[in-house]
Amino acid sequence: MEPVNPGAAVRSVRLNRVERIPAEPRLGERLPRFGPREVRRVLAAKYEIRYELRDSDVIVLRIFHAREDR
Repeated sequence: MEPVNPGAAVRSVRLNRVERIPAEPRLGERLPRFGPREVRRVLAAKYEIRYELRDSDVIVLRIFHAREDR
């Protein structure tokens, strides 16, 4: 079946990834430039969410809009 709104379907899948972070904290891509810290990112719709894993905690570091110069 063809999706009625493919763009909405993609956004829904991306947002679902964000909701899964507490249960699957290693889901996001690891960013090696942060050295020994375990900093990861997930892309969700027009946003990039960076977070760090510390022991059993997930700490959101920053949420970027796709158009933001970083």
